[in-house]
Amino acid sequence: MTTYLLAGGGTAGHVNPLLAVADALTAREPDATVLVLGTREGLEARLVPLRGYELLFVDKVPFPRRPDAAAVRFPGRFARAVRQVRTHILERGVDVVVGFGGYASAPAYVAAGRARVPVVVHEANAKPGLANVLGARRAAASGVAFEGTPLKGAEVVGMPLRPEIVHLDRAALRSEAAEAFGLDAARPVLLVFGGSLGAVRLNRAFADSWQDVVAAGWQILHAVGERNDVADPDDPSYRVVPYIDRMDLAFALADAIVSRSGAATVSEISALGIPAVYVPYAVGNGEQALNAASAVQGGAAVLIPDGELTGDRVRSTVVPLLKDAAALDRMRAAAESVGTRSGSANVLGLIDRALAR
Repeated sequence: MTTYLLAGGGTAGHVNPLLAVADALTAREPDATVLVLGTREGLEARLVPLRGYELLFVDKVPFPRRPDAAAVRFPGRFARAVRQVRTHILERGVDVVVGFGGYASAPAYVAAGRARVPVVVHEANAKPGLANVLGARRAAASGVAFEGTPLKGAEVVGMPLRPEIVHLDRAALRSEAAEAFGLDAARPVLLVFGGSLGAVRLNRAFADSWQDVVAAGWQILHAVGERNDVADPDDPSYRVVPYIDRMDLAFALADAIVSRSGAATVSEISALGIPAVYVPYAVGNGEQALNAASAVQGGAAVLIPDGELTGDRVRSTVVPLLKDAAALDRMRAAAESVGTRSGSANVLGLIDRALAR
């Protein structure tokens, strides 16, 4: 019986692919032991136990960004975190460590090396995090979600996706989805969303232009976020909701999408073959634009910089695209070569190779 230790967390971008792989391992090997390593502060502290997996803790030790008191304390704190993970590995008889980035991964990679346990690295973003850059240097196998991600020795395996996306039959669910959101299943739907808190730029642009989209023959399902200043015009063709609990139903109904371009969002949309217009979040290191790059280059998506998205830009770029059925068909076909629903299975392949070495 194999014991797997999956390390990662902090944000949904690390936790969700980790849980997708955990589920795939459990489905394939019901007798296997699947453990998760995380911090007490990260999202994993809540989501992992809810999914039924045992969570082992390691101290959160951020890499220092400047020469200050935290940098002076870092070596000792990091060494302690490594010892914590090494103890977990030895006491639980771990056979392989699989890291997904985040604060838990860096000490896990070092501890696994010292315990002579193979390491597998998966990077979800097109711009890899520091922990995975370091871990990939000595990993037995590494995988990335996006073509062109600069991670040593990595191969493109796609994003491990949640089962409801992997097995989604969009055509079969369309009528149910339309009824759930109060829209007409016979008319095309544009899905607009910017994450759980919404996106002010998207909200304002569509508040100004939604009538033009509707005039083009489309309906809109717009998740504006739970805290927003968008006025609902109470039009049957423009459904404004604060949050979408059933993204599987929203994806089943969507004939095109305008959204931010987080790694999971791009991966799910591409896997489902839905034409997209991405508006990368401008804050950070530009990773959202990089996440969208392969879909844009492959012809499956269009990119509009955040600062350029206005009602006028929706009218000049998005509305003409929605009117061009041939262009949308080409984008759907292109998505088949960009996206994949087999990310979890591909990561399991990396793990098997690492164990066989």
